Amino acid sequence: MPDLHVTSRFVIAESELNWSASRSGGPGGQNVNKVNSKVTLRWKPETQTGFDDSWRKRFVTQFGTRINKEGELVLHSEATRDQSRNLSEVRERLVSMLLGCRLPPKKRKATRPSLGSKKRRLEGKRQQSEKKRRRRKPGWDD
Repeated sequence: MPDLHVTSRFVIAESELNWSASRSGGPGGQNVNKVNSKVTLRWKPETQTGFDDSWRKRFVTQFGTRINKEGELVLHSEATRDQSRNLSEVRERLVSMLLGCRLPPKKRKATRPSLGSKKRRLEGKRQQSEKKRRRRKPGWDD
């Protein structure tokens, strides 16, 4: 397999990606007992060169549960019966995970409710209160 191109500036070398194949569960009939179609991809984000520190920190924070004690990100794919398609699917998933946390989240701008929204909220509360007041027995709140 060729190198994994995440962006034009960030490429993961094939030597950095370790993948293995094993027997998969699921559909396949008797074929499932003979063919190693499940793919497990392992990648160490901490040792990757050319990976921006802030990007790496966001990635590890977001996907830390998928990183084992050795510091490897572990991804599995057994969606299809074909090993090569499972390998390309797990590589695409790694790229989408990396691109998903590439940019820092936008800062929230503090806003206040508008005067109109305050009035609508209070009017709704008044109407609800009046509706419930009319349901009571007469002489209840003298």
